[in-house]
Parts: sequence; structure tokens; C-alpha cells
Amino acid sequence: MTNIFVGNLNFQTTQDDLLAAFAQYGAVERVNIVTDRDTGQPRGFAFVEMTDRREAETAINQLNGAELNGRAMNVNEARPKPAGGGRGGFGGGRGGGGRGGGRGGGRGGGGSRW
Repeated sequence: MTNIFVGNLNFQTTQDDLLAAFAQYGAVERVNIVTDRDTGQPRGFAFVEMTDRREAETAINQLNGAELNGRAMNVNEARPKPAGGGRGGFGGGRGGGGRGGGRGGGRGGGGSRW
């Protein structure tokens, strides 16, 4: 099983759109369009699982940069999530990372936003 990251998606792209695009290259096990947990709106990326590694590699090579619903897709093999579930080295979670983000940090910090 190969897990494929698909980025730069048009927000109107459906699971059926992605299934049709990837099924040209082999068996697709699952398509998961990632949505915002609060609003339920698509976040512009998805994961596609393909059964056969060679078919997945062909799909990645053929579809990376290809246009779907007016947007050039960014397609590559998904990297495993870092241990701890956060986004490695970037603070993770809401408002994390960088100056002034996160809980009560930054200049003139005041109290916690939460």
C-alpha cells in the first residue's frame, strides 16, 4: 500500500474526481480529502492510497503538475506523520510557531487567547 499526498487542489474537487484521475494508473484503495474540523470545508489537499507501489509511482510521475479542475496538482509520496502527531519543528496546533503566535507569547503578550 502506498499513501500519496495530493496538494494544491481546487476546493470544488471531489473524491470521485481524484478517484477517476488516479484509477487510470491502477487500483485505488481510498481517497481522503482533508477538511477543516471546525467548518467542514476542504483544506485543498488529500491523500490517495494505491494498492500497488509501481502503479502509485507511475501515478505520482504522471499526475504531479497535471491540471485538475483548473489547478496544477502537487503529487508525491506522503511522508509519515512525525512522532507526537505535531508538524515536526513548527510548533504544531493552532497559532503555533513563529513570533507572536501561540499562547500569550509575542510582544506585549497579554493573556492567553484560549
